[in-house]
Amino acid sequence: MPSSYAALNYHLVFSTKNRVAHITSDIQERLYSYVGGIVRKEKGQLIAAGGIPDHVHFLMTLHPTIAVADLMRVVKANSSKWLHESFPSKAGFGWQDGYGAFTVSNSNIDQVKKYIADQEEHHRTMTFQEEFIVFLKKHNIPYDERYIWA
Repeated sequence: MPSSYAALNYHLVFSTKNRVAHITSDIQERLYSYVGGIVRKEKGQLIAAGGIPDHVHFLMTLHPTIAVADLMRVVKANSSKWLHESFPSKAGFGWQDGYGAFTVSNSNIDQVKKYIADQEEHHRTMTFQEEFIVFLKKHNIPYDERYIWA
């Protein structure tokens, strides 16, 4: 086969440093647009974005030459810099060190988009920490809870 083909869809989840509620409604859409631009520059496509003030969810397709870890480093560094420059009152803003990256099949894209769109409603009954543990268990990812929130 002379060509390579890939459908690399990821649901990426990460929080603000110490889960501080920095992503207010006046910032949210601009932040998501900015991240979408970063993803496009890195040969990917942002499909959906959402979250609440202490964490974000991004559904995106990545180019096969881009590693998730590399993209996360670029997204976090560039979006933090942009946020500090655009919103001086958010000088204390930062992202947590880690992230969750979960693969999504094409057949589940719509379901994940709905999940992301329903974040505010979803978090009326579940914290970010509870949600993240559910994701880890659902995807059979081993973890030690002592080190997740550092």
